[in-house]
Amino acid sequence: MSASVWTVERIRRLIALWGEGRTAAAIADRLGPEISRCAVLGKVHRLGLVRAAPARPPSRPRGASAFPKRRFQQVAPSRPASQVSSPAAPERPEATVLSVRRGQCRWPYGTPGSVDFGLCGHPGATRAAS
Repeated sequence: MSASVWTVERIRRLIALWGEGRTAAAIADRLGPEISRCAVLGKVHRLGLVRAAPARPPSRPRGASAFPKRRFQQVAPSRPASQVSSPAAPERPEATVLSVRRGQCRWPYGTPGSVDFGLCGHPGATRAAS
């Protein structure tokens, strides 16, 4: 059986450094190359060492939200609703799934699977480059 790397001196240094609030990685660096961070954490656990709880940040008052409320601005429409025109529905579909091209409207008309099913096919609105 091999000798333990945890000598009495190393254990004393571990306890002292842990009490100072050092991290397990920093303690492992101080104790030597044969002691890893995981070895330090295991020894701390086996010794039952506890760290003093850090001071809690002040809690917010009751009823206060963690997220601030957003304030939205009212934006007036550019045109009155009465002047906004919606595209008229075609009497019959002008495109099929196989014939519709890029930039054409793909709004479905009819029941899928039926003979009269098709797509709008009108030129679609182009997106402004941002």
